[in-house]
Amino acid sequence: MGIEKLKKSFFGSNDDDNNDDEEYSKDSLNALKEVDGEGNKMILFEPRAYSESQQIADYLKNSNAVIVNLKRVTPDQAKRIVDFLSGTLYAIEGGLQKLGGGIFLCTPSNVPVEGKISDEKEGKNNNLKRPKQEKDLDDDADWE
Repeated sequence: MGIEKLKKSFFGSNDDDNNDDEEYSKDSLNALKEVDGEGNKMILFEPRAYSESQQIADYLKNSNAVIVNLKRVTPDQAKRIVDFLSGTLYAIEGGLQKLGGGIFLCTPSNVPVEGKISDEKEGKNNNLKRPKQEKDLDDDADWE
């Protein structure tokens, strides 16, 4: 294909060849996006250590939305991950929304999010006590 382009640059080309070049460039661009991992994908991620937060940031920088489940890390690591992702999202003008205890939706600026997930504890009377057997996993970590 390189020799064809060289010939065209020296000797000119007709309109049919230009259409072929446009189709080729579109195909190569799509193939490049697949290789680079760019695009509008929804990535589900469960980090097990703070060191994995950079991989999440890379997904966000490549215009992918990421749902992050922080239940497999310690509360200290979870806070550090959220802080790191908050900085990344600020830099790319993205958004962060809490979906539940330790689960967050991270979106780049090209992914609009409509609606809001309300917190279970909002609207409840804090004076009411739950029965002892209803202990949430969220009670062990402060996700607010």
